[in-house]
Amino acid sequence: MTLRILFFIETKKIGNANSNRPAGLSKNPQRMIDSRRGRLENFRMSEIIYPRSPRETMDGWNYLPRYVDKIRLHLAGKLHSDYTENFGKGFDALWLKCSGANHEQMLQVVKNSLTDGEVCDWVRRNVKKSPAEKAAHWQEMLSRPKKDDAGANARLKLRKQQCGGENRDDVKTFVDVIDLDEKRI
Repeated sequence: MTLRILFFIETKKIGNANSNRPAGLSKNPQRMIDSRRGRLENFRMSEIIYPRSPRETMDGWNYLPRYVDKIRLHLAGKLHSDYTENFGKGFDALWLKCSGANHEQMLQVVKNSLTDGEVCDWVRRNVKKSPAEKAAHWQEMLSRPKKDDAGANARLKLRKQQCGGENRDDVKTFVDVIDLDEKRI
């Protein structure tokens, strides 16, 4: 729907009243496709493409869809610099440790998969963890920062301020800060 509306707007905006073809259409089909693609790529709602929320699940694993999104963005050269410092580290590493997979392995799995379904199938075949282990992983993520970790709590406070949420008492974990920062809460 959005693409159709955008194409309609582009057609109306640059249409040639003396032509029988809608604006942007060329006699050369390849040029037509390229010119449309160029216009669509230049139409940006935001410079940052946010990965899914850590609360999203795949095969019972919270956070896995976010990690897959980060890998896809990285492989496409579109992972924003805000995410590159912790790519394969932080919560990514926490999921990897619990699953028994490694970062390079997951890069290859996602690179060789066209859909989330294919990634999910690979996880089902190769990551043998019980629902209780998956739930324990999620609880571990939700417990960050630990109450006795002064450095992590200071980092949480700073991140809340950077996101404009210093007065948000409902933002208590790094998972919450991620969703606040990416404008989900």
